[in-house]
Amino acid sequence: MNHFLTMNFNQAQLQTLCTIAQAAGREIMAVYDQGGAVWQKDDASPLTEADLRADAVIRQGLEAAFPSVFILSEESRSAGDAPADTFFLVDPLDGTKEFLKRNGEFTVNIALVQQGVPTAGVVFAPALGELFYAAVGLGAWMQTAGGAPQALQVAPWQPTQPLRVIGSRSHGGDKLAAWLATLNCQHSFVAAGSSLKFCRIAQGQADIYPRFGPTSQWDTAAAHCVLVVAGGAVLDLAGNPLQYGLQRQILNPEFVAVGDQTTLPPGFTPREARLPMSSGYP
Repeated sequence: MNHFLTMNFNQAQLQTLCTIAQAAGREIMAVYDQGGAVWQKDDASPLTEADLRADAVIRQGLEAAFPSVFILSEESRSAGDAPADTFFLVDPLDGTKEFLKRNGEFTVNIALVQQGVPTAGVVFAPALGELFYAAVGLGAWMQTAGGAPQALQVAPWQPTQPLRVIGSRSHGGDKLAAWLATLNCQHSFVAAGSSLKFCRIAQGQADIYPRFGPTSQWDTAAAHCVLVVAGGAVLDLAGNPLQYGLQRQILNPEFVAVGDQTTLPPGFTPREARLPMSSGYP
């Protein structure tokens, strides 16, 4: 493991990740504004010119700033043998369907994963001008174009208010509807695209995000870090913190992302069991 890769990523390194994500966002917006090619992957998911241009910028930036750290991206991976414990996990354009729908709810995701845990993460929504970033020991922050950084903190759910559920704009279906029907409290539901769902909880704008459709490690790691550092948690349906790794399956298990667990009502998981109060970080 490189000497700078500790549980405490420093401020300069975190700002470097932000700069790289913003550069990728400019590439994405150039395609968004001008149009570009669209292909279909083997799994029938879309791939755009913006995905590839953003991936190239991120890879170039990470290789220059952290030359010996392995990079696993949705669109590429570093050559050679992969280390087991420390690597960057990247989704150069999360929410390609939202990009194609032109609703602005797509993001650039860059995470540093160490020993299964995302310890630094940046989520940039270029069309919205919203930047979310966090690292263990440095706090979680949100910044808009030209604005000052604002600290992120999850909000307690008030039992007198509806539980604010956030979910996928493009995925979900019958399983999500069935889960909502099991809630034993008043609730509201709002849809959002990409990794922004985690970030809305970190902002205190939502309470819980249940995910039953497929996601990959690169879809969740960066925003997972933002949410957990802001005081939330991302847990599988057994109540264990979601884990990451090059030796693990790329597809995540189903999970629930939550804000302030101490205030959530019982029965908010599909198994109607209160989740443990563990952030997932040592």
